[in-house]
Amino acid sequence: MRVALAVPCYVDQLRPQAARATLTLLERLGCTVSLAFDAPCCGQPMSNAGAVADACAAAGAWADSAQPFDHVVMPSGSCTHHVRHQLPRLVADARGTHAARVTYELCEFIAGPLGMPVLAGRFPQRVAMHLGCHAQRGLRAGGSSELHQAPSGAMHALLSGLEGLSIVPLTRADECCGFGGSFAVGEPELSVAMGRSRLADYTAHDAEVLVSSDPSCLLHLEGIAAHHGSRLRTLHIAELLEEATR
Repeated sequence: MRVALAVPCYVDQLRPQAARATLTLLERLGCTVSLAFDAPCCGQPMSNAGAVADACAAAGAWADSAQPFDHVVMPSGSCTHHVRHQLPRLVADARGTHAARVTYELCEFIAGPLGMPVLAGRFPQRVAMHLGCHAQRGLRAGGSSELHQAPSGAMHALLSGLEGLSIVPLTRADECCGFGGSFAVGEPELSVAMGRSRLADYTAHDAEVLVSSDPSCLLHLEGIAAHHGSRLRTLHIAELLEEATR
C-alpha cells in the first residue's frame, strides 16, 4: 500500500524521532511511504489563535499536498482532528473534502485501512496510555468516561496485542494533560498543575512507560516529568510500536 507521511511542524522541530519511527514502522508493515508531502503545517495553531487568513493559507497548502494521495498518515491525533473536522471549513472546495477523507492518525490507519488491529511484537513493561483530547473526543479514538465507556480504540488494541505489555489502570483514564496548545501559554500555572496531576496518576499505578499518540501532550508531560526527576520513560506510540516489532 502506498501512503504519504505528513509530519506536523512541531514533530519535525521537537520530536523528529516520532516521525522516523512512523516511517520505519509503516515500511516494516508493508507500506510504500512517500515523503513527497511537503506542506509544513495544517494550519491548526493559526486557526486556534483566530488568525483566519494565515490558517486558510496554511490549510490550502496542506490540502494541495494531499491531492495526489489516497492515504495520508500523521503521527498526531490533534493535527488529524484539525484536518478532518476543520480544514474543510478553511478550504471549502473539493481539495478540503479530499484531504479530510484521506487523512488518518497512525493507529487508526494501521488498524483500519492497513487491516492490522494486532501486531506481532513484544514490549514487557507496564504502560500508561494517554490519548490527547482531540483524539479522545474529537476522533472518538477511545472510550470516554463521561459516557461510561471502557478504554478502547485502535491504540488500546495495538498495545493490548503486544506480548508482555500491561496497560496500567488509571484513576482518571481520559483526563486532559493540561497542554492544550495556546492554553499552556496563556495559563501556564494551571497547565503545569494539570500535567503534574496526570503524572501522579501514572506514578501511583507503577507505570514504567508513558505512551501517547500526540507528541504535543507527550512533550508537555515529558518536560514536567524531567523537571521533577521522574524516571518515567516517555514514548510516542510510533516509537513504542517500532521498538516492539523489531
